[in-house]
Amino acid sequence: MINKLINRIENLGAPIVVGLDPMLGYIPECVKAKAFAEKGETLEGAAEAIWQFNKAIVDATHDLIPAVKPQIAMYEQFGIEGLKAFKQTVEYCKEKGLIVIGDVKRGDIGSTSEAYAVGHLGKVTVGQNSFYGFDEDFVTVNPYLGSDGIDPFIKVCKEENKGLFILVKTSNKSSGEFQDQLVNGRPLYELVGEKVASWGESHMGDSYSYVGAVVGATYPEMGKILRKIMPKTYILVPGYGAQGGKASDLAPYFNKDGLGAIINSSRGIIAAYKQPGYEKYGEEAYADASRQAVIDMITDIKSAI
Repeated sequence: MINKLINRIENLGAPIVVGLDPMLGYIPECVKAKAFAEKGETLEGAAEAIWQFNKAIVDATHDLIPAVKPQIAMYEQFGIEGLKAFKQTVEYCKEKGLIVIGDVKRGDIGSTSEAYAVGHLGKVTVGQNSFYGFDEDFVTVNPYLGSDGIDPFIKVCKEENKGLFILVKTSNKSSGEFQDQLVNGRPLYELVGEKVASWGESHMGDSYSYVGAVVGATYPEMGKILRKIMPKTYILVPGYGAQGGKASDLAPYFNKDGLGAIINSSRGIIAAYKQPGYEKYGEEAYADASRQAVIDMITDIKSAI
């Protein structure tokens, strides 16, 4: 799957991923009104609004982008109906040829870790049959329980030819409370990066590992260090745009081949119509605003790397 992702990035000239994180506040009133008229102001109505919102954005952008990253919490908050919308979104994105990175940040051990891996990446056995659950192409994983939490995911990834992005240095302001702490004189995120590179050696694509890392755009100097520690690791970079990461900060995340990183933008794309510069599109043309925001992001990143 890492080879497929890289091929799409190269063919499109777009090292970006759109985060499908549909808070109800991002969804235009016209979309919510239609969904609520059909399903009521209920969990079902919220899920319908999310699904229609996602579908329109995917329709408007799928020819420009290699991948999407739905954040499962935005769906889980609406219970089972929200998870149905998550599943619909994953399936529709794959029908459109997009790589799907499930932002699920799972982190447990043993049979629990295996169940998460099977549910999101592999097949679950029911009697004589087996079925995919959510069936993303990659998922995000928290490594802080150690190899016991990661090995089950790598096992399923090998079976299904899928991949991971493991949290190393995250973009949030308080990440340093743990990730920057010194262990034998070195910050913990460096040690985690070394471990991610080691895990990746067991599951390689043509040039890069199927085991990737998450490193925030808000810490470019740390990104530069981690790029050297993990030369064959693809880096998923959150924090661009709304969280303060700038295109000029992104160059250290890429290798000399122009590859090695994929930059995420969520609300900067899906809620573009609310932002200065895109307000002219209005609520009803929100998907057109998202398309233009994608084009502008691609141009911005290309100018910096």
